[in-house]
Amino acid sequence: MLILLPPSEGKAVPRRGKRLDLDALSFPALTTSRAQVLHALVELAHGDPTEAAKVLGLGGTQADLVLLDRVLRTSPTARADTIYTGVLYDALGLVTLSPGARRRATSRVAIVSSLFGLVRPSDQIPSYRLSGDVSLPGVGPVAGVWRGTLDETVRETLGSGLVVDLRSTTYAAFWRPAPDLAPQVATVRVLHEVDGRRQVVSHFNKATKGRLVRALLEDGRTPRRPAALAAVLGDLGWTVEVGESTKLGTRLDVVVSEI
Repeated sequence: MLILLPPSEGKAVPRRGKRLDLDALSFPALTTSRAQVLHALVELAHGDPTEAAKVLGLGGTQADLVLLDRVLRTSPTARADTIYTGVLYDALGLVTLSPGARRRATSRVAIVSSLFGLVRPSDQIPSYRLSGDVSLPGVGPVAGVWRGTLDETVRETLGSGLVVDLRSTTYAAFWRPAPDLAPQVATVRVLHEVDGRRQVVSHFNKATKGRLVRALLEDGRTPRRPAALAAVLGDLGWTVEVGESTKLGTRLDVVVSEI
């Protein structure tokens, strides 16, 4: 099983830790692309700060985030599961999982990253600012970099298992499954239902996805097809509706009325 999570825009900044070592990260086939994106981001941050902030989509009160990117090569690192923060990661609580669930997280969870492509929760990374919709000078859209790189890595990692895709729209553009992988892909959408009306609400969506992944990791079962995943989630107390199978996989709608 490969559980794909989006990153968080907000990130913790470690006070101490080793410097970034690209060769030590999981998914070593991505090292060349990581080095390319890292170089472009650091070069941008060393240039005109106003222009860098504009390229990175930063507001006037966020200009200090350019400094994070300027010192990426020498900044302290920490485990990715402590760097990424926010509603989804608070609800998931990777660092508070039981020992068995945490071992499963290490081998099953992958976080999509604009800078690193994919990282495991245990990978040592620095805090950075690079959103998935940014186009870097000399590189172009980061989504394009990873779209041309991630498929081979996902296939090698996945084998005959199931992709549980919980990425947001921006990060879904980094990798789209080819038709031959569709039977192995479950794309999870969270719908908030009130008085018979359903809609996607950001806070409910993120919190529910975090809780859902936590429950899967604690449960430990390894469903290999979308319908089997829906059955496991049903056993765990979720209301799940299985959509039609398409060339991109099968959508599972998780319907909630409260967090």
